[in-house]
Amino acid sequence: MNAFETGSEARKGIGAWITYYNAERPHSTHGLLTPGKAYDTHNQHLKAAA
Repeated sequence: MNAFETGSEARKGIGAWITYYNAERPHSTHGLLTPGKAYDTHNQHLKAAA
């Protein structure tokens, strides 16, 4: 658990966690891809089908 001293610290820490969660952490729902990679893969399939 992280205790933040200021609101600014909290925003920075929470923002870093959200970035990690969405851009770096693999998700089992997406076949162990990050959400960003899953989104890119999905968009490539849509473009190929068009």
